[in-house]
Amino acid sequence: MEERYRGAKDPVLRSHYQIVWLISEGKTTSEVMEATGYCRNWIREVARRYNEGGPPALGDRRHSNPGAKDRALLDGEGRLELARALAGRPPDGGMWNSRKVAEWIEARSGRKVSKQRGWEYLRKLGHSPKSPRPRHKNADRREREAFKKGSR
Repeated sequence: MEERYRGAKDPVLRSHYQIVWLISEGKTTSEVMEATGYCRNWIREVARRYNEGGPPALGDRRHSNPGAKDRALLDGEGRLELARALAGRPPDGGMWNSRKVAEWIEARSGRKVSKQRGWEYLRKLGHSPKSPRPRHKNADRREREAFKKGSR
């Protein structure tokens, strides 16, 4: 188990191997909780999965979630369209952010989309949410320019 733990590249699989390895070493659930940071129920769940199915039962199962493609907001073509849209300016100008991406997906899919899902699609496509740098409402433009010139 120790070799599998140390050799695992996937972080979820690695933590599952660590849990099983510590249990196989005779550690108590409390000790495993302290070492890994996982709760008692999850440690028991990982141990149960390992006992029932061995090493193939461990790891992140979300990747093989049945029906996930059917529930996706955008198919492959839609993601390509969004990537092209993100290369330019949003329809209202400014910068792309999670809200604007969610609105773009809503317009294309006809489904209600939260800002969180907009953020997820931004990240999936390798972008980060942007927002303009804050400016104080009472800031004096001349003082700001003078400060910039003096700080060089």
